[in-house]
Amino acid sequence: MECIHACTSFDFERPRANRKAPLRALVQHVQHDITELAAMLQEFAKTTLFILASLLPIINPPAVGFIVLSMVPHATDAERAELARNITINSVILLAVSLLLGAYVLAFFGISIPVLRVAGGIIVAVAGWKLLQSNDDDDIHDHEHGDAARSGLALRSKAFYPLTLPLTIGPGAIAVAIALGTGSPNEGPLPVHVAGVSVALVLLSIVIYLCVRYACRVQRFLGEVGTRVVMRLFAFVIFCIGVQIFWRGLSGLLNPAHAVAALMP
Repeated sequence: MECIHACTSFDFERPRANRKAPLRALVQHVQHDITELAAMLQEFAKTTLFILASLLPIINPPAVGFIVLSMVPHATDAERAELARNITINSVILLAVSLLLGAYVLAFFGISIPVLRVAGGIIVAVAGWKLLQSNDDDDIHDHEHGDAARSGLALRSKAFYPLTLPLTIGPGAIAVAIALGTGSPNEGPLPVHVAGVSVALVLLSIVIYLCVRYACRVQRFLGEVGTRVVMRLFAFVIFCIGVQIFWRGLSGLLNPAHAVAALMP
């Protein structure tokens, strides 16, 4: 009897253990998936925030909006909307190309980052100098007579140069984007990194568009005289930024020469 009872107890306990094993495996599988998903979300957020924190201060979309306003002060509302859209699209394309292919393009043409900064600094400084020397009365006269420089075709051509390159996406932003692109993992960019970069570029494009599109709203509060003063100030800031970029590039070119000269007896 004792043997029959022991065998019966064993027969009842064995199915229970067999039922618990698949349940335990399922729980472990779900926990593993949750852990992987949390790691992917963390990597996604880190990539997105890192791209934004690196590029947003350098691009400085609010300043870009006022710079564009100072360069095309007499554009109509429709022209300004089209200009903001074109600048935004061009900026995203430039940043994406710099992130993905910038280092290869510079290496193919044999261009270094300091040389890029020197050339970009000269262009930015020249643009600021032209704004400083421009005559407001001449701008108003040209606008009233429908000068070709104010036409939609001229604005579309300005949307890439100089409003996108180098005033919005300048040598500094391109250099940072190239550095971020070369810092990807050795096995190549993972899908979560591509998704993070894509979201960061979309957020950057939204901020650039809003700042460029609605900078003219501030002009209504400043008035005609205040707008002219602000335009002159931003023209001077543009000139200073160009000189600063030029100086950083020139310093990068001269530092190796100074180091070699210091080693020579």
